Amino acid sequence: QVQLAESGGGLVQPGGSLRLSCVVSGLRFNLYTMGWFRQVPGKGREFLVAKSYRDRREVYADSVRGRFTISRDNEKNTVYLQMNRLKPEDTGVYSCAASGRDRALDSYAYPYWGQGTQVTVSS
Repeated sequence: QVQLAESGGGLVQPGGSLRLSCVVSGLRFNLYTMGWFRQVPGKGREFLVAKSYRDRREVYADSVRGRFTISRDNEKNTVYLQMNRLKPEDTGVYSCAASGRDRALDSYAYPYWGQGTQVTVSS
């Protein structure tokens, strides 16, 4: 059974930082592209970033480029999202996802999802 479990969300002030973690089990982690998405009420999942399993290429959405950084530890089956200079508009539920595709920039490319962790940016 494939499981993805996010942690690290919470309440942070504007300009602050958080690091999210996603531990993956039940699949060969090093053969999956990992992505992070964000969702707010009434809207669909927003692609934030993906890191290819094949060439380790990282692709960022314009909204987070330069502020967020994805990394992965294949020994720990874990993917991270370091979020800096957070803004109120970054508030949402953050989910990690796994795709067998080399390039996966849309939620439809990801068959496996975590439950999500809430991030709230507010003073």
